[in-house]
Amino acid sequence: MRSRKSGSEKVSADRSGILLFGVGLGPGDPDYMTVRARDIIASADKLVHFCKKGSRGNARATADAVLPPDPEREIVLAFPVTVEANVGDAAYDGPISAFYDAAAEQLAGEMAAGRSVAVLCDGDPFFYGSFMHLWRRLAHRFPTEVVPGVTGMAGAWARAEAPITWGDDVMTVLPGTLAEAELTRRLKDTDAAVIMKLGRNLPKVRRALDAAGLIGRAIYVERATMAGQVVTRLADKADDIAPYFSMVLVPGEGRRL
Repeated sequence: MRSRKSGSEKVSADRSGILLFGVGLGPGDPDYMTVRARDIIASADKLVHFCKKGSRGNARATADAVLPPDPEREIVLAFPVTVEANVGDAAYDGPISAFYDAAAEQLAGEMAAGRSVAVLCDGDPFFYGSFMHLWRRLAHRFPTEVVPGVTGMAGAWARAEAPITWGDDVMTVLPGTLAEAELTRRLKDTDAAVIMKLGRNLPKVRRALDAAGLIGRAIYVERATMAGQVVTRLADKADDIAPYFSMVLVPGEGRRL
């Protein structure tokens, strides 16, 4: 692993055998990036990021604050499908699985040649992240380190100034892709909630929150910690447009001293 600054020399010395890094860069504001993450992306031989076709990945944009674009170091992994098909459909699962297989072999080739690879991840690599699919294919083959990052939901409740759990509150993290009845059931059975993967599921999420009696506590947060951040009561949101970096928070109301 080559070094690019004095801090990266420590990375090489302490973990000289690591070839694959899953690097959590936090919710979007580069100020929330950890020192470890900065050291790794400064020293890794190759920087990898996921993106939609024709666009730049958000994780790579976050890293711009530390490292400007460097075509010689970068590997771009563009998803073959995003919202064109539904998860669980053959039109989605087949191409995506093949994509991860090919991406893993591409990175394996780099590591077999002795080059270290840092996969840049939004939030935390092990929390609803694309990196996990590479990790499953590669971690048993190459020395690996996962660098935790500040999750998007932590960034969201911090910027919303909404303590999420009090006392013995139980918090449930829910994907908006669940069936409406299942969303409603789980919302009724928890003290606090974070609902992710909104997109075109937002109308369904609204109905589930309303049925669970939680619509009045729900907070909509979009692009938390990033430019264009939006924080509003879900009840005050007039449309059903929810981009990728959006979620709903339902703060708990537990014991307060």
